Amino acid sequence: MMTPSERAESTEGDVAPEAYLAKLGEAGEGPHDIATAALMLSALDHPNRKLGPYRAHLSELGHGARVEAEFSPDAERAAEAVASVIAGRYGYDGDRMQYEAPGNADFLQVIEKRRGLPVALGILYIHAARAAGHESSGLFAPGHFMLRIAVKGSEAFVDPFNGGAALDRERLTSPRMGAAVFAEPPAPGAPSPFEAVSDIDLLLRLLNNIKGRALKGRDIARSLEIARRMTLIAPRRAGAWIDLGRLQEATGVLSAARSAFERALSLAPAGNALHNEAAIALQALKRRLN
Repeated sequence: MMTPSERAESTEGDVAPEAYLAKLGEAGEGPHDIATAALMLSALDHPNRKLGPYRAHLSELGHGARVEAEFSPDAERAAEAVASVIAGRYGYDGDRMQYEAPGNADFLQVIEKRRGLPVALGILYIHAARAAGHESSGLFAPGHFMLRIAVKGSEAFVDPFNGGAALDRERLTSPRMGAAVFAEPPAPGAPSPFEAVSDIDLLLRLLNNIKGRALKGRDIARSLEIARRMTLIAPRRAGAWIDLGRLQEATGVLSAARSAFERALSLAPAGNALHNEAAIALQALKRRLN
């Protein structure tokens, strides 16, 4: 008889992470099996790591949440139940001691040490909530990450970084709490603070944390690789191609940068800010090439 790890390893075990993520990107914004997607992104940095135990752990989280869902008639109880599994039973929490550590956005390492960034932990909460049959998504909030769980017309807001603590909508939108939670106003055209974002948005945010830390450490090669992964899972995002093109240009890979800017130009509508940005970047690059 196969162990849970062996069963998990046999499922999708023959699918290379790169191929899985490319297929994910072609499928669009989601919803996806978001935890497996995060696992595959992390697996690119750990090519020799067996994923079976990690998949088995995700299955355990889902099973635990499904069992608890039997006693969750509304969103508030559902959120408490999911937190009791993720934070209570398995000990997941935010890493306050080493918040900037790169491993806090590396999904395999987050599972190993039970600590991580809000978005990495949030993916686990969303995975468990969906496994329990609940609707769940990440929420846009500059400087902060939350998630929403909905059950039978009721909703609850959860802070994955603080043990799955419940967040009250009225308190969050009050002048005092709003200043704390929403440290900066949303950018023009960005979703409102309580608007759900797609699974691709969450995965991009996870990758952006890794890229930001690489840039801060002046590791351009690492930043370039993460930017490439962002275009892999979001091939229709003009902004991702612009970021990749700028990093390619900075490293002297000018022909690839030109292709990236041209791709962005083809994706962004004429007159759009990203279209203009791509056009300016492409024009400047052509002058260099000439």
